[in-house]
Amino acid sequence: MSPTSIQITAAIIFGIALLHTFSAKFFESLAHRNPRHAGLLHLLGEVEVVFGFWAFILIGLMAVMTGGEQAIEYAESRHYTEPLFVFVVMVVAASKPILQAVQQIIAVIARLLPINTAVAQAWLCLAVVPLVGSFITEPAAMTLAALMLAPQVFRHGIPEWLKYAALGVLFVNISIGGTLTSFAAPPVLMVAATWQWDSAFMLAHFGWKAAIAVLFNATIITIMLRKHLRQAPAGKTSPGQKTPLLVSGIHFLFLAGVVMFAHHPVIFMGLFLLFLGFTQAYERYQNPLILKEGLLVGFFLAGLVVLGGMQQWWLQPIVASLEPVALFFGAVALTAVTDNAALTYLGSLIMGISDESKYMLVAGAVAGGGLTVIANAPNPAGVALLKNGFQDASIGAGQLLLGALPPTLVAIVCFFML
Repeated sequence: MSPTSIQITAAIIFGIALLHTFSAKFFESLAHRNPRHAGLLHLLGEVEVVFGFWAFILIGLMAVMTGGEQAIEYAESRHYTEPLFVFVVMVVAASKPILQAVQQIIAVIARLLPINTAVAQAWLCLAVVPLVGSFITEPAAMTLAALMLAPQVFRHGIPEWLKYAALGVLFVNISIGGTLTSFAAPPVLMVAATWQWDSAFMLAHFGWKAAIAVLFNATIITIMLRKHLRQAPAGKTSPGQKTPLLVSGIHFLFLAGVVMFAHHPVIFMGLFLLFLGFTQAYERYQNPLILKEGLLVGFFLAGLVVLGGMQQWWLQPIVASLEPVALFFGAVALTAVTDNAALTYLGSLIMGISDESKYMLVAGAVAGGGLTVIANAPNPAGVALLKNGFQDASIGAGQLLLGALPPTLVAIVCFFML
């Protein structure tokens, strides 16, 4: 079928949005040099705003080309469960009682390891937390890891290139670390039910390979960082501010409920509203919730849903035409310019796809999930929480790509060769 004018327009806008993503840091530097227009330039320099901004442009053009009703109908036909879930799980996971508890657990384990405590804490955040993402979901793991690493690794005083290397490792490890189960990684979720992949299957075919890559990547970057690391806060507070176990337990119950009902927005949004009420009732045990960061990430992902929904006409034929080996490397490359969950979803629609191709598609999609901010749903959360530690308070897409290449190659070797 020949693409329609709307599909071609959407593909062009998608391409412009990708270029804008790679140019976001340029807009931030312009804002510092042009105070008169700093507000607008800062807005255009917010990576989390990019896809939402261009999604509105697309809907506006659709309204002009096909009529307002059709444009609204398309926007309302998209599924926004993932953006809503990422927003909710970010806010809940970053709440003070949960973050303090996880920090204390990390600190205790770090003291038991026969290495410097600061080095051990960084390694645990880069290795163990991404693997735990297989049980608490990748967005929650990204949120916790980013918040714990921010004061230790992603801060001023550490060489910029080294921070990008660490960011690349974090993004890649989160992407592959969620493959120990069938419900935590977005690209796996898209195919698990259709292809009948349960958690036992994921562990046997993906999980152990991912664990090897995660541990290797975390070890190498921690060795590179060791001279710059300092003790991360252990989450301790003064006796008067100590969070009661009951309050912490209730927060973890909210997190468990949100994860359990991740595919049911009516339920997890209801739980979130109850969570907001609980945090208000016990405000003395809380820090400000990361509502702004969570909303920006949700806006980014919603924009990606709108723009990505019009790319099937050219993406699916590419996926369907590739042989297994080519599909693996093609998936790695395509994931860098599309959301990996969208890529595997398109693969799940292909009738008669072989078991080998199924593996290659998903393995390539998760291996490439750290290359860009759009490659994996949790990546915008990491950008939102860590960007202040970088020059101009902005993360450059090109530098992220370079930083993520080495750990991506490790993931490629593990998934392709083992």
